[in-house]
Amino acid sequence: MSDLISKLQWRYATKKMNPAKVVPQEKVDRILEAVRLTASSSGLQPYEVFVVTNKDVREKIKPIAWNQEQITDCSHLLVFAAWDNYTAERINMMFDLVNEQRGFKSEGWENYRQMLLSTYVPRDAEVNYQHAARQAYIGLGTALIAAAEEQVDATPMEGFDPKALDEILNLKERGLRSVVIVPLGYRADEGDWLVSLQKVRRDRDNFVTDVK
Repeated sequence: MSDLISKLQWRYATKKMNPAKVVPQEKVDRILEAVRLTASSSGLQPYEVFVVTNKDVREKIKPIAWNQEQITDCSHLLVFAAWDNYTAERINMMFDLVNEQRGFKSEGWENYRQMLLSTYVPRDAEVNYQHAARQAYIGLGTALIAAAEEQVDATPMEGFDPKALDEILNLKERGLRSVVIVPLGYRADEGDWLVSLQKVRRDRDNFVTDVK
């Protein structure tokens, strides 16, 4: 754990990446696998991750993301896209997958399925999307930790036009909406104003409350 803490102290929101350095695919795969294995509400995994390496596509994304250079200088651009709604088909897909992989059905699990179907499906689509987006942020946190473990720089970004990005990646047709993007790469040797500055966080006493 001490090694993980030191890597989290090492990581920061990289402002300037070296476009000549490519993250090895095995590192990217391990970061994505960590996201795939992370927690989600009811195990529904209501989001997907797009890995954008196509330079032309990233050039289209850059102007709708405040022209942030990391978009085009990074090695891989991750886009977290949440379900636009919870539907019976999506919920049943995940419950059926659990039954298939575990090889049995549980009465309690099936009752839980019916509870989610009766609660989520009638709910407003925007409410459901916001819930799914919060699950995507759990994946984002896992991605940042996994990237730090791999000594890969990662910069979470909300500074983009979601509707424009949805159009570029044809997300609407897949029932998805973009939530957050994460360039993966390696920090440049020069040109990053943040790299040499001390990491600043509130101390534990001002951040953690022990309730005994």
